Amino acid sequence: MNEPRPSPVYYLGIDLGGTNIKSGVVDDEGRALSHVSLPTQADHGGEAGIASLAEAGRRAVEASGVGWDGIAAVGLGTPGTMDIDAGMLLEPPNLPGWENLPIRARLEEKLGKPTVLQNDGNAAAFGEYWAGAGRGARSEVMFTLGTGVGCGIVIDGVILQGRHSHGGECGHIIVQAVNGRRCSCGGIGHLEAYASATAVARRALEALEAETTPSSLRTIDPGQLDSRAVFMAAQAGDAIAARIMSETAYYLAVGAVSLMHTIDPDVVLFGGGMIAAGSPFLTTIQKHVKELAFPIPAARTRIEFALLGGDAGFIGAAGWARALHGSGKK
Repeated sequence: MNEPRPSPVYYLGIDLGGTNIKSGVVDDEGRALSHVSLPTQADHGGEAGIASLAEAGRRAVEASGVGWDGIAAVGLGTPGTMDIDAGMLLEPPNLPGWENLPIRARLEEKLGKPTVLQNDGNAAAFGEYWAGAGRGARSEVMFTLGTGVGCGIVIDGVILQGRHSHGGECGHIIVQAVNGRRCSCGGIGHLEAYASATAVARRALEALEAETTPSSLRTIDPGQLDSRAVFMAAQAGDAIAARIMSETAYYLAVGAVSLMHTIDPDVVLFGGGMIAAGSPFLTTIQKHVKELAFPIPAARTRIEFALLGGDAGFIGAAGWARALHGSGKK
């Protein structure tokens, strides 16, 4: 007599951003069955935010065609600062009014499912490790290049979250110790101050003010000049834009090599909006890594772009729920 086949297991992932909440149901192999996006409305405060998170989760389950009985657990990725073990948001700079919020327990109450909390950069890194460009690797570092520079580190299926929930904050490693640029966090010389999308645009504006070199960027209103405009100008041969992108690639290589010499990962990934700069940008990062790193890691570590795009956060959050509460539990 044939044994009854077990019912499929699914996980709900929710990725909280300062502007949007992304959510989706993910199967046991890391495939997304749905994708829902709702505005965060962060200025409405924490309790309203939790209601929005729950609504995004419910809509994602409804859109997936999977009943709630099929959802084993919920993963939530949020920006910091936080106490991951306690499930608390502490003082998130982009979420005013969300301070000291027991976000994990409150969301668990609303959805009625076991819920785990993780830093959003860590969640995105875990998504790529489980179901994206890091699949099959034992260890991975992922930099997320957007308004800031996020990062996540995964080793043998475990997120390096640190003793105080601040592990993997590699956007804030120091890449310029003397006369460094001021980071958005207030620190000096951090990678984020050089290699985020915000920093690329700011550095381009500073170069235009300091130099007389002809540049197509001068035709753009300074308030509208963003990193994408710099990418496009660099690809068209603009000298200032090309230099800014080359320098950005160098700083990212410095960050990557610092982690390579610390962790010795299988793969270093770059994700986020900045990878729209395309393969020439990646090739330049790879070139600088080979120049800066020890020979063996330089030869054996894969340096690649991430694959999951904006879905990495909720896929990784779902994957972390699976790791702690589902079939991925050790």
